[in-house]
Amino acid sequence: MEYRTLGRTGVKVSPLCLGTDNFANPTPEKEAIRMLEASLDAGINFIDTSNIYAQGESERIIGRAFVKNGRRQQAIIATKVHYPVGPGPNEKGNSRLHIIKACEDSLRRLQTDYIDLYQTHRPSFDIPLDETLGAMTDLVRQGKVRYIGSSTAPAWKVLEGIKISEEKGLSRFISEQPPYNLLDRRIENELVPMCREHGLGIIPWSPLAMGMLAGRYADGKAYPKKSRASLRGGIYADRVTPKAVATGNRFVHLARKHKISPAQLAILWIKEQPGITAPLIGPRTVEQLKELFPVMEMSLDENIREACDKLVPPGSAVADFHNSAPWMKMTIL
Repeated sequence: MEYRTLGRTGVKVSPLCLGTDNFANPTPEKEAIRMLEASLDAGINFIDTSNIYAQGESERIIGRAFVKNGRRQQAIIATKVHYPVGPGPNEKGNSRLHIIKACEDSLRRLQTDYIDLYQTHRPSFDIPLDETLGAMTDLVRQGKVRYIGSSTAPAWKVLEGIKISEEKGLSRFISEQPPYNLLDRRIENELVPMCREHGLGIIPWSPLAMGMLAGRYADGKAYPKKSRASLRGGIYADRVTPKAVATGNRFVHLARKHKISPAQLAILWIKEQPGITAPLIGPRTVEQLKELFPVMEMSLDENIREACDKLVPPGSAVADFHNSAPWMKMTIL
């Protein structure tokens, strides 16, 4: 396996990153730990979580697993801060007050002395970015955080952060974690070129488009059992439209025509896109996870790439995976 450099750092990460949003919701702890162990055994050293996944239980599971197996030093652990963790007005957002408290809480749940990559889960447009970066810089200087990044922010906001860091001598974002898959390619217009120009790693989430690129949806009405659209509804269900499902099913046909599993091809396509560091994979079971391991050493055939571009042209979208980002005004028709 060829490891990739994370942004402008000297850190090497696997070309796939294990996402843990399913840990404890719905994946039971025993199965989640099996996935973590199997990932490490396969060479995946990049683990992503958040303080809100399963109300913090995802972090707790990761913490308990590493205490038991003693393999903390093998992993690059990324977690996030932003969403509400309580009813109080200061228990959310990217203020200094919330970031410092949330980091201490994540460290306790993860049972570790430091977080390798600490990310703002969403931007806070009502809080000066220099306050956010100042708090994160203090955490870096205290040794509690190694690097910082952002998630699901517009290109201009990430670039603003870079410029503030350079002007004020603050820690610099090394990565951005956006929604990206064949059904929603909008980050190719501005975010990807900006990240490539300024040396930020890109860690895309939802590369399988919630299973629409893996053949899990027969139509846009019946949600598979245990799917996020079925279990969580809301913004997750809103992404599953007849047009998106139809396009996803054409992609499934393309994959099977080339004798590649649809899930493998969906991950391979995004892994091989320009500027991508490591797509997040979020399996529910060990079996789903192991199906994706071979992708780490696969390359994308140019004929398949061109066929994918015909399904959804570069920079366009047929599904809205930015619908958890209030700043995105574009509607997918």
